[in-house]
Amino acid sequence: MNQTAAATRPPEPDFEALTTEELIAYREAENRFRASGAARAITGEPDPGAAIEWRKVALPGRDLPVRVYRPASTGDGDAARTALPLVVHVHGGGFVGTAVQCDWTNSHLAVQLPALVVSVEHRLVAPDSPLANAADDGWDVLRHVVQHATQWGIDPARTAVFGESFGALVSALTAIRAREDGLHLAAQVLVNPAVDVTDAMYDHPSYRPTRALPQLRLLQRLAVPAGTDARAFSPLYADDLSGLAPALLVVPTQDAVADHGRRYAERLRAAGTSVRLTEYPGARHAFLTLPGVEPQAAAAQAEILGFLRAALSM
Repeated sequence: MNQTAAATRPPEPDFEALTTEELIAYREAENRFRASGAARAITGEPDPGAAIEWRKVALPGRDLPVRVYRPASTGDGDAARTALPLVVHVHGGGFVGTAVQCDWTNSHLAVQLPALVVSVEHRLVAPDSPLANAADDGWDVLRHVVQHATQWGIDPARTAVFGESFGALVSALTAIRAREDGLHLAAQVLVNPAVDVTDAMYDHPSYRPTRALPQLRLLQRLAVPAGTDARAFSPLYADDLSGLAPALLVVPTQDAVADHGRRYAERLRAAGTSVRLTEYPGARHAFLTLPGVEPQAAAAQAEILGFLRAALSM
């Protein structure tokens, strides 16, 4: 979990012929790069006004790392710092990925809202770790922090979930579980969400021929092993999407899963859930984590900030 000063990005492997050992080696090397100082030119510099630390959350059967962002100072005294809104974030990546790759956005949200942002270093999908693990991690961290609100210095009445790509899938599932459990959420933010992991995930028109398809096929094989009911982990096919937290869906148009976000927005709206869908023309998948090379990342970050500020204000 320690951020290194420099790292070399590993070459992209042949995802269609990847062995378990090669997957683990690639994941470790890629995540070292994403957490390195060398990656900052791509992933962006954190807000200097944010205090960032790793913590471990004691959950049933496991201790899970989370990356915590809080404003170093709110300017309103200690009382304000002990009743911050909470944003539970889930990073993207699927079989690779680390919370550090999202430092740019999460630190700015923490400072500018201000809020406590807790980013879940969830169990990545692997041959022995299906999507169910990551889904449990997102939900269990949210529930734990809310139940221990005083220890974390948050106001549980002002809570939102936020995820990107695979993390947006986890966040969407978490929003549904929160409704079923009676846990109030003020908002959900889903950025380039992949919300369909069934065999039909490739039938959406945005799935034109792309270099990402071998990675998506690998992700699906790892996420939903044979015998798994993929619909149970695909929010797009949830039986009931009513009564969920108001949603912001951010969709880059040059993305194989762009239609996932569009269709999910339609289903939320049809169910009576408040939803705002914003498309970013020409932006690529994961653009929010790439402000050094994606010019629209700053605009998307500003939109997310404004949406959450309105939803979490009291």
